[in-house]
Amino acid sequence: MKKSYRVKKEKDFQKVFQHKQSCANRRFIVYVLEKPEQKHFRVGISVGKKIGNAVNRNAVKRKVRTSIYQLKNSIEPTCDFIIIARPGVEALTSEEIHRNVTHVLKLAKILK
Repeated sequence: MKKSYRVKKEKDFQKVFQHKQSCANRRFIVYVLEKPEQKHFRVGISVGKKIGNAVNRNAVKRKVRTSIYQLKNSIEPTCDFIIIARPGVEALTSEEIHRNVTHVLKLAKILK
């Protein structure tokens, strides 16, 4: 995914967190910030140290990024959102992660 599709800066993360609009399922939490002037969505992915070592955390991030890339055309373009992985997600396959990400994005009303 291009850099323009990512939330990278700490102040951008904090803006999304301070808006306090979130949804969750057993595997992921999503924080959403609506930005009507934006041309396309931006996503931030956070995987904490409870998930495991750096290799496991990066593997989870890659799987989440892949599932978001597959859903790219059906994601609402006017929002920034952050996906936080909960413990236990490291044991899931790519398909299970895709199902869980799709579910939590539907709960957050980000998918069209």
